[in-house]
Amino acid sequence: MNSNTTLTSPRDTLAAANVGFLEFEAPLARIHHDIEQMEREARVTGRDLSADVEQQTSRFAQTLRKLYTSLAPWETVQVARHPKRPLLPDYIQRICRDFCELSGDRLYGNDHAIITGFARIGGHKVMLVGHNKGRDLKERIKCNFGCAHPEGYRKALAKMKLAEKFGLPIVCLIDTQGAYPGIGSEERGIASAIAVNMFEMSRLRTPIVCAVIGEGGSGGALGIGVGDRVAMFQHSFYSVISPEGCAAILWKTGEKAKLAAEALHLTARSLKSLDIIDQIIPEPAGGAHRFPDTASENLETYISDALRDLKRLKIETILKRRYDRFRHIGGFFTSPQETQVLAAKSAAKAAVKRSGTGRAPSRLAAKRAVAEVVAAPAG
Repeated sequence: MNSNTTLTSPRDTLAAANVGFLEFEAPLARIHHDIEQMEREARVTGRDLSADVEQQTSRFAQTLRKLYTSLAPWETVQVARHPKRPLLPDYIQRICRDFCELSGDRLYGNDHAIITGFARIGGHKVMLVGHNKGRDLKERIKCNFGCAHPEGYRKALAKMKLAEKFGLPIVCLIDTQGAYPGIGSEERGIASAIAVNMFEMSRLRTPIVCAVIGEGGSGGALGIGVGDRVAMFQHSFYSVISPEGCAAILWKTGEKAKLAAEALHLTARSLKSLDIIDQIIPEPAGGAHRFPDTASENLETYISDALRDLKRLKIETILKRRYDRFRHIGGFFTSPQETQVLAAKSAAKAAVKRSGTGRAPSRLAAKRAVAEVVAAPAG
């Protein structure tokens, strides 16, 4: 599986176009309007405009592919938030068999912003955990727009421990702008709930596969985001804070959200280059909201492949790799010299710790070793 946009026929692309156009899709909206006008004129006058319609349909498909091949970070955020983008219940319906929902945290209540349950995905029995934003206004209010309270994360952890007990792998699907920051959430310990989840997930003795299917925001995403494999849909985003929140902090106005999105490096391509995620799940041309069936197939393929690979490993190996993954997450050193300096500093610290035993040079000698690496020519 690669990160290239899946191609579809022009006619199929046009048929799936009527899901609402985003701001940057204005050229598509104009072409779509022209096609509708020609089809209306053909019905009224009886003229044969099929050749013109076909030409504009091909133009629509080409423009769509061109736009989605090079989305800007803020445009990616808009696609990830599209009101028609598939949500967790949509993927459950398409890729899960025998889904059995499990509710409640056995302490406070049931948070509808997080759904948990047993399921079969691609032939694998799993425990599914994921965020649910809700589709219409009534459902969104019930789900708190996908922003979970502490009981949501405690429910998720309780079900993960149940999966560990029965030897089932865990699949986490992330789609939230962040945990709920309200008074009740704070009073019930939202920060502690997220921290405990991250700690416990790091040592659960069962494989964990995570995927960002839309928004991946702040600690709300990290609360179910510690896994052996972490992937993102091609047009989703994953960030320590939302672009609007970042802009409000840095520039005191949400109008700088576009600039913040560029600075945060929140796209799948950027995070893959920084080793934050392992894989990019491709989306159809125009995004998952236009072709949810194709997107679901790609997600199912990723989950099946990841689980098959992890099941071949011993649990001790999985745990060690999981620890090493998050211990060294983020490849932000860009040159060989910087990497050498980091290695020299690590060696120097180890040398200083052992210097009292006579098995390593003194602190001064360790500093000299680092200085030699810094002074050496790059490459």
